[in-house]
Amino acid sequence: QVQLVESGGGLVQAGDSLRLSCAASGRTFIGRALGWFRQDPGKEREFVATIGWNGGLLYYADSVKGRFTISRDNTKNTVYLQMNSLKPEDTAVYYCAAAKLVGTMTRLIREYEYWGQGTQVTVSS
Repeated sequence: QVQLVESGGGLVQAGDSLRLSCAASGRTFIGRALGWFRQDPGKEREFVATIGWNGGLLYYADSVKGRFTISRDNTKNTVYLQMNSLKPEDTAVYYCAAAKLVGTMTRLIREYEYWGQGTQVTVSS
């Protein structure tokens, strides 16, 4: 059974940092991009960042560019999201997922699968 499990969320103050992890089990995602997304209650899920298989290609949402850094360790089958200078508007449940197609880099949520259960990030002002 393929699973992606997010961890590292929590309650922090504005300006603080958090590091999210997403560990995959059941298979490896050779050649596939891994992405982070977030969803606030009452809002649609939105793209945050994605990283290509070898880590050389990175895309970020404009709202997090310069503050968040995505990385991956293929030996551990894990993708990370380092979040610095957190703002209250970053509050959401954060999810990771794997791109459906090998070699694609996309911000489109429909192009991802194997969604994790999410980890809550709450940033107080």
